[in-house]
Parts: sequence; C-alpha cells; structure tokens
Amino acid sequence: MDPEHQLHDADDEEKWVYDSSLDHKGRVPLRSSTGAWKAALFVVVMHQDLKTAVKNVNYWSGVTTLMPLLGAFLADAYFGRFSMILISSVVYLLGLGLLTMSEVIPSLKPCDNTDSCHEPKKLHGIVFFLALYLISFGTGGHKPSLESFGADQFDDNHAQERMKKMSYFNWWNFALCSGLFLGVTVIVYVQDEVSWAIADMVLTCSMALSIVLFLLGKRFYRYRVPEGSPLTPMLQVLVAAISKRGLPNPSNPGNLYEIPNSENTKGSRLLCHTSKLSFLDKAAILEEEEYVEENEVKQSIKKKRSPWRLATVTKVEELKLVINLIPIWLSTLAFGLCVAQATTFFIKQAATMDRKMGNFVFPPASIYSIAAIAMLISVAIYDRIIVPILRKVTGNERGISILQRIGIGMVLAMVSMIISALVERKRLKVVDREILNGPASMVGPVSMSAFWLAPQLITIGIGDGFAIVGLQEYFYDQVPDKMRSLGIAFYLSVLGASNFLSSFLITIIDHLTERGGRKSWFGKDLNHSRLDKFYWLLAAINGVNLLVYMYLARRYSYKNVEKRVAVTADSSEDERHGTKETA
Repeated sequence: MDPEHQLHDADDEEKWVYDSSLDHKGRVPLRSSTGAWKAALFVVVMHQDLKTAVKNVNYWSGVTTLMPLLGAFLADAYFGRFSMILISSVVYLLGLGLLTMSEVIPSLKPCDNTDSCHEPKKLHGIVFFLALYLISFGTGGHKPSLESFGADQFDDNHAQERMKKMSYFNWWNFALCSGLFLGVTVIVYVQDEVSWAIADMVLTCSMALSIVLFLLGKRFYRYRVPEGSPLTPMLQVLVAAISKRGLPNPSNPGNLYEIPNSENTKGSRLLCHTSKLSFLDKAAILEEEEYVEENEVKQSIKKKRSPWRLATVTKVEELKLVINLIPIWLSTLAFGLCVAQATTFFIKQAATMDRKMGNFVFPPASIYSIAAIAMLISVAIYDRIIVPILRKVTGNERGISILQRIGIGMVLAMVSMIISALVERKRLKVVDREILNGPASMVGPVSMSAFWLAPQLITIGIGDGFAIVGLQEYFYDQVPDKMRSLGIAFYLSVLGASNFLSSFLITIIDHLTERGGRKSWFGKDLNHSRLDKFYWLLAAINGVNLLVYMYLARRYSYKNVEKRVAVTADSSEDERHGTKETA
C-alpha cells in the first residue's frame, strides 16, 4: 500500500467508527459526535438507581436474579439494548409508581388506622406485590442491557477509545456505589424517620428523571443491530462437529472455513483460531467436494451449504468462549459467598451493637455505607493512579490482566472473612461479659461500637473494587460480541447464585451440627450463634478456591480478535483486512 493510501486510511479510521455499530439514524457513526464518554455519561447517570440498593435484598430475590438472563437474551437477540433499556425502564417506573400509590392513596394503604392495624387490606397486597414484580421484570431488562450499552459506546478497534473503555467499568461502579451510598444513608433515614411514602416518591421521581436524561443522549449513541438468537449458531456448531467427528483435523488451521473480511457484510468482528477444544474445529472442516476450484461451481456449492453442517471459525470460537467461561464462573462463586455476608450478616451484627454517633443513632443498614465509600475511593485511586503506574511496569494496557484483578479482589474477600471472624469473636466475648449484669442486657445492643465492623467492611469494599469491576469487564469482554448483555447477566448470576449457595450452606451446617448433637452455629439471634465459625469456614473455602482459580487463570486464553481497518480510499466500508489482536 502506498504512503498516500496509508495516510488516507488513518484519517478515515479516525473519522468513522468501523465496529459494526450504527448511529441513531442507522448510519456508520461519526467518531467525533457519537460514542465514548459523551454517550456513556448519559448511561452512567441512568444507573444511579437507589431502589435496588435499599430494597432488593429482601424482596423477590429469586425472580430478580433470574430475570436478567431473560432480559439480556431478548436484548441481544431481538429488541436491541437501547429498546430493551427503554422498555424495562418504563416498566420499572410503573412499579415504583404503584409502590408509591400503595403508600399514598387512602384506598390502597394497608390500613385505615395504622395504630391499630393487624391485617393489611387485600387490595393493598395485590397492588404492593404487583409493584414489586413490575420492578423485578424491569430490573431484568434494565441491569444487563444498560451496562453493556454503555460499554458499546467505545470502539475496541480504536486505541484511544479502547483505553477509555477500560476506565468505563471503574466509573460505572463509582456511580453505582454513589447511588448505593445514598440509598443506605439518605433513603433509609427518610424511610425510618419521615415515611416510606416520601422515600418512594423520591425514588420514583429519580427514575423518571433518569429516563429523561437517557433519552437526551439518543443522538450521541452508537447502536448494535440484534442478529437473532445467539444460542442457535452455537447449537449448529455442536451438531456440525458431531456429524463430522470422524474427519481428521487439518494440520494447518488456515484450511478451516472462514468468511473473508471482504465478504463479511455484517461488519462483525472475526475471531482467530485457538487450539483448545479442538474437537469443535471439526465443524469448520471443508469436506472434499467443497474444494472445487471452478468459480461458478464453487458459488453454487456455497449457496447450498447448511449452517448445521459447516460453521465458520468465528462461530466455532464463539462457542469455545462460552465454554471457557464456565470454570471461571464456578470458581468465582466462593467470592460471591463473601459478598453475600456484607449485605446480610454484617448488617445483623450492626443491629446488635452500639450505633450512636453523638446523640444520633444510625440505622443498621447504614453501616454498609463504609463498604460503599471504600469501593468509591479504591476505584478512583485504581483508575487514576495505580493503572497508569502498572501500565509502565507491565506493558499491559490494562495495567494487569482482568483475571489478575479479579484474583486480588478474591484475596481481599478472604481477608475480610478472617477479620470478620476475629471481630465477631470479640463481640461474643463482650456479650458473655454483659450477660452477667442481668438478662435485660441480652435483649438490647451491646456496648461494643458498630464501627468495629469498619475493617471488614473496608476490606470487602476494596475487594469489590477489584473483583466486582473485574467480573463485569470479564463477562462483557470475553463473550461473543452479540452476547454482551448476556455476559453482564452471567456476572449478575454469580452474585445471585452465591446468595442461594449461602442459604444452602447454612442449611447444611445446621443439619450436620444437629446430627452431631452439637449446638447450631445459627441460634435464635446472633448472641446465641457462632457466626465467627461460619466466617472461618468461608475463609477456608475461599483459600482452597483461590488455588483452583489461580490454576484456571494461568491456563486461560483470552479472546483473540481480528482488528478491522480500511484498505483503500475507494474501498467500501466492509472491505478491510484483518490483523490479530488479543483482547
């Protein structure tokens, strides 16, 4: 290529975005006026959702955990992320509006006289639970689509935008934790000291405002066109590989079937061949009759090729990516167990301790604000200070790899459980000492300050800043491009499955202690429990799991993408050559 064409190609790549995204009018996006932070900021603001931070721990956790998988599938396959965000946000707003109405409208209130209310009205129950399930359905489409849509605004094929995208997940979680901090402080205080109705009104208005802000950014966004179910091509690869299981793999992977960049009309990124799970490569083997050289005959054969018989290398690699996610997903469940304690037992511990700040007694849930602040500070320091230093030291544009970042968070989560066990043991000693003063002391909070919980909350907060952000980036980045909303849903399912696993673990421990004739670790209240032993068990589980995770992380192969660039000044948008780029 002559220097004049090379210069023109560089200018063309800077002007237009060639990553298969479109602008709001369905055209190739202009880089200067779409995407990047100018678009992502509308999305980040949209996610400052206080309702989830305050109430979803106790409500509809099962449905809320499962719905993102369905919502993400519909977004990726049919509706597109923008439409799914808008639809689910309206459903979410309707749920919040109904919840507010159930607290404000006299006929929908639980009782006419709250002072002598023994049983709420049936109509209130219907409206209340309808509101909760609307919020649950709204969450299912809102959570996975919104985060992935924000990340879509950055072009992986453009060096500067790729660097900005690496910061996006940090600042996404900064915004999330800001909302969480307001939720467990301001909103909880309004609910406890003013009224639930006022708190619900604030949340409803906040959601309505966020929808307006989201729509204001419409002209700046880059959009991805849904390509149908991402599961069908994977099933096709599996069927094709099984049907050609008797064929030998070619010694040269270059002989496997792939659509050339010049014929890739959809503009989606092609993946490079990897050697792992080589059995699936059989799906991309060209059978003998398909090597016919005559162009006319070759074209006629191409038209008859069935996707259930022959798959491209990219489709094969996409299935490999999903299979490779499974061990990492399983090995992060132990970390999720630690996170589950921060929003349950940590708060229960705070409820039994002295929560005075001068003459003010803060609600138990507000203790979690310490973890939120720790995560806010750690994410900002990591993005602005640590990453630039690590880039110079390691030569990695991320500073450290995604899986290394997750691993650091897992270590901190284990340390948090060790600290939690030590603090709980000290709390139980204070309980034992104060029981001697009379039975009344067993009912009220102990004299030990709730701020003794700060070290474990700070440690888990910093750990979240590494592992939670890393998990979001990993599941977004390492799934096929067409499945990125589902990728975020997979991340959410780690936390959801961990909550169920935590409950299951408690049940198993109870069963084993009862069979052994020993006192249960979980008594009628925390003062009659041995929560410290449970924390030690979680620390041990995480220690063993960390060894497994390190083994998997060392053997993991990251997504290998062919970068697409323009060829000549006269070429079409899709006539670009590929160069290997490991994501």
